[in-house]
Amino acid sequence: MKIVISQPMFFPWVGMFEQIRLADTYVHYSDVQFSKGSFVNRVQIKTDTGIKWLTVPLEKLRLGQSIDEVRINDQSNWRDKHLTALRLAYVNAPCFQDMMDLVESVYVNQYETIDQLSEASLNAVCRYFHLEEGRSFISAKTLEIVGSSSRRVLDIVLALGGDRYITGLGALRYLDHQLFEDNGVSVEYMNYRKAPYAQLHGAFTPFVSVLDLIANEGTDGLKYINSGTTYWKELLNHGSE
Repeated sequence: MKIVISQPMFFPWVGMFEQIRLADTYVHYSDVQFSKGSFVNRVQIKTDTGIKWLTVPLEKLRLGQSIDEVRINDQSNWRDKHLTALRLAYVNAPCFQDMMDLVESVYVNQYETIDQLSEASLNAVCRYFHLEEGRSFISAKTLEIVGSSSRRVLDIVLALGGDRYITGLGALRYLDHQLFEDNGVSVEYMNYRKAPYAQLHGAFTPFVSVLDLIANEGTDGLKYINSGTTYWKELLNHGSE
């Protein structure tokens, strides 16, 4: 049983969906501390003048506030600003309308907190590519597992019957790999292909929102959501060579 656990991200990059495609169960990890500058409430898109940010404004943050407590600031009309930016950036893309319809299907609803919006954006993309089929999506909050750091992540994996934990390379610096090994769970890291597809606006970059893939490739974009993993010991051994 393969488990992926991730903080919510707003219309994230293709790599996030590569993790989801490999998972049997995907866990929304929103009851952890919000970090300024993260991708929880913002993402990059390509435009004819370079990379631009789509940012969801937030109400004033409190120290130590968890993601599921961070409220969206609706004083500004950020939805219309985003739609205008996307329209200008991708109006000439082959599947422009697919992308716009998907974003509008998310924006038509109201959200109080940023985790609600970010989870809705991820779920909408999963439905578009039929990634919800054959896997389950749950919230870590529903498991009522206390603790923090590697211990809590491991306990979530074990509670779900997982024996393989798949994550991004950022965790390599802090995850207690031996703790997972001692409990019968294999840790694997994403080996992102960053497969190029036909993009507008200059040289290819893989680090923009999945909306870019949808605008340019439509449902055919699924073939680019296809990476593998590397066992953690292989990564460490490679790094020491």
